[in-house]
Amino acid sequence: MAPILKRKPKGSFKLFPKGARKNAPVSAHVGEDVRVPVKPRRGIYLLPNAFTTAALFCGFYAIVMAMDQRFDQSALAIFVAMVLDSLDGRVARMTNTQSEFGAQYDSLSDMISFGAAPALVAYEWSLKGMGKLGWLAAFVYCAGAALRLARFNTNIGVVDKRYFQGLPSPAAAALVAGFVLLMEDLHFLRHDLSWSTWSITLFAGLTMVTNVPFYSFKDVNLRKSVPFIAPFLIVLAYVAVVSDPPKVLFGLFVLYGLSGYVVLLWRWRKGRPVSIVQTTVDDHHHDDK
Repeated sequence: MAPILKRKPKGSFKLFPKGARKNAPVSAHVGEDVRVPVKPRRGIYLLPNAFTTAALFCGFYAIVMAMDQRFDQSALAIFVAMVLDSLDGRVARMTNTQSEFGAQYDSLSDMISFGAAPALVAYEWSLKGMGKLGWLAAFVYCAGAALRLARFNTNIGVVDKRYFQGLPSPAAAALVAGFVLLMEDLHFLRHDLSWSTWSITLFAGLTMVTNVPFYSFKDVNLRKSVPFIAPFLIVLAYVAVVSDPPKVLFGLFVLYGLSGYVVLLWRWRKGRPVSIVQTTVDDHHHDDK
């Protein structure tokens, strides 16, 4: 008996790619126009990222000025980067333009402005003459800033909003830059301050990776009414800073850098101890079930 030849369908699907049959939507009616929804393009918000770019520029400018031995301008550029960094997040929240791109871009900008720039400024200013000890202290600071920013990004959803976990990188940068600015203003010889610079740089770098709680000021409600004395106190603060910026700024950030240890001691006395060094890695990833 002759074998029966199977007929191929007239409309051969070989004209289409392999995955076309699986992914093609099925229409309820023959001849109906089926349109596959197109995902909207992800844009980049200009306003908050413009502030982040300006902060990044200040960090780069601080490095360039340090290479040119103009350390007062380097320190001032780091302080300007701090102001711009505090604005980009607030602008994004006020204009409802938060994005994952903006968050990652801000972290990279912070690494340059508050990680690499202060370390290189301190090294070029005074640590360079110490040899290996000098550049190792600068590296400890730079690595501490990188670890601090990575931990902040991963723990942002689980930590107490009222406190930072470790010294914030802008405050650490202000300690180093403020010391350089003050000593330049007082006309001290930087080569005589190598060990002081080494101690401050190392203290700032190590404190960034500790668990010491530092008040974040995030629970301050700017939309809430305040007593009449509050604006007057702000005016006095402005006058104090303008009267002698190097002394006042460095003094303020020294107090803030020590405030975390005061809070730590207070918690110990209240029976709520906090480990200074984090020894475990918190896993905040959950399996989808």
